[in-house]
Amino acid sequence: MTRPPLPQFLVPVWFQGRRQLLSLPLLGLLACGPKPDLVVYCALDQVFSEELVRDYEKQSGLVVEALYDQEHQKTVGLVGQLIAESAHPRCDVFWNNEIVQTVRLARLGMLQPYDSPSAQDIPATFRDQDHLWTGFAARARIVIVNTELADPARIHDMQDLFDTYWQGKVGVARPLTGTTLTHAAAMYTSLGQERADAFWKRIASHQHEDPPPVHVVRSNGQSMTLVRSGELAAAYTDTDDFNVARLSGAPVVAVYPNQAAGPNGEEPLGTLLIPNTIAIMKGAPHLKEARAFVDWVLSAEIEERLAKARSAQIPVRPNVPRPDHVKSDFKIMQVDYNQVGAELAEHTKYLKALYLDR
Repeated sequence: MTRPPLPQFLVPVWFQGRRQLLSLPLLGLLACGPKPDLVVYCALDQVFSEELVRDYEKQSGLVVEALYDQEHQKTVGLVGQLIAESAHPRCDVFWNNEIVQTVRLARLGMLQPYDSPSAQDIPATFRDQDHLWTGFAARARIVIVNTELADPARIHDMQDLFDTYWQGKVGVARPLTGTTLTHAAAMYTSLGQERADAFWKRIASHQHEDPPPVHVVRSNGQSMTLVRSGELAAAYTDTDDFNVARLSGAPVVAVYPNQAAGPNGEEPLGTLLIPNTIAIMKGAPHLKEARAFVDWVLSAEIEERLAKARSAQIPVRPNVPRPDHVKSDFKIMQVDYNQVGAELAEHTKYLKALYLDR
């Protein structure tokens, strides 16, 4: 069977130490290198995940080919690649940095069931009932605030972005990829079409203004960078990006939104929690090795490492040790991830019409 050519934007982990651009002939030479024992597609930022993959290589003695996506394509690039390869699978394990696109793959019949013994103590909320995927090591959708430019006490929930206090000084990533797309889709499912529409449509409709009330930027990473540098006062991002800014010494704090009760005493909406997910692809060429890798990644030890790493991932197991800066005592937004995944295509199509050319 002829394997499809390696995409130019994906580079094997055993070549990641070399940062130069690769030509097509060189990619051809790489294809003639050592055959991998395991192929992993990983959407978790390479700077956070590559060390773990390499540690597994050393511990297992296997040759692992790990392919990473690009920041501006977050998750969507790898998912598209997996769908394109579905007739002739190359990938064994998909390690996603979020959950909704994984649910999408499950609904397409592209995932293979596996009930990992390492996942037995992971809460049922983060485990597919058919064992097609398992969630672990989550991130929260927070607002990063530069305390030299704004008072973080002035923002409590997502509607505060529209307060005149923040006008022209606040941002959010375009909701077409990664966790911002997951966030938007979760809002549609949890809040309903009308309320979610009002939020995203209001942001999009003012992008022609200079400056717009809410800036739409390329990615969560750029959101963090703009706040850290002082170009924006606040922006939606994820806790891993916030922790990078915190470690740099920047004057930033994280606000966990929607923690207060509603005006009529309604339960707080809560902050969206987005777990990493891991799944074995149907037709995985190296099934035994894939299961062993999943067992390793889902262990409590790896969740603890991710919590203590620069990515500051939030363990989904309550008993996994975590540093003080990895916050877990907040109200979590209640989300049916499977429903969000089922409705993802519809919401993505609508959001593209709002944001694609902006």
